[in-house]
Amino acid sequence: MTDLTEPSDQLPPEGVLDAALEAFEARHPEIPLPHHQVEPPHELTPVQRFDDMVDGWFDRIRGTEPADRIMYALTELGDFGLIWLLLGWARGLRSEEDARAALRLTAALGLESVFINGVVKSQFKRERPVVQEPRPHKMRVPLTTSFPSGHSSTAMVAGLLLSQRASRPTKVAVFGLGALVAASRIHVRIHHASDVVGGVAVGLTLGTALRRVWPLYRR
Repeated sequence: MTDLTEPSDQLPPEGVLDAALEAFEARHPEIPLPHHQVEPPHELTPVQRFDDMVDGWFDRIRGTEPADRIMYALTELGDFGLIWLLLGWARGLRSEEDARAALRLTAALGLESVFINGVVKSQFKRERPVVQEPRPHKMRVPLTTSFPSGHSSTAMVAGLLLSQRASRPTKVAVFGLGALVAASRIHVRIHHASDVVGGVAVGLTLGTALRRVWPLYRR
């Protein structure tokens, strides 16, 4: 039986509680107690520290208007690449060539979604952020895993494809919108910041490849 009079400095901090539970159980066997193992302090990885740091930045504007309304609207428009399809088909109304480009954009984003959600995410199976408090606005919560962010990847692929034959101001606007859509995923706590960084990296890689092998407009 463990002597509780033994100085606690002879036991590691996590052993003090275990010793007390063992002593209690020895003296009172008729009272069953659950066993609790006190885990040592958890050291965060560099990725977790980065995620926490960025999440802290967004805490400064979470719960404020119009920031919440804008970010939730952007994240909803990014579902299934809707905002990029709307932009592509709005441009597709100008001519037959633009309509064919819109078809190519739709097919490209479909392939990107299958690759990200069906192949890449299955390799990582990362859990999404845990939300303790209710969200201020309704939104669709995906069933897929967290890494990488599909919204971020789609935004970069669409940006690279839509920027073909676009003026410089249009390119800046498209990629600026894509950055906001990607950031909205952190704001609404659907993705970790590192998920978004991974999504941007994958999207830029896929978009560059698609633009070379299957551009929206034939040269």
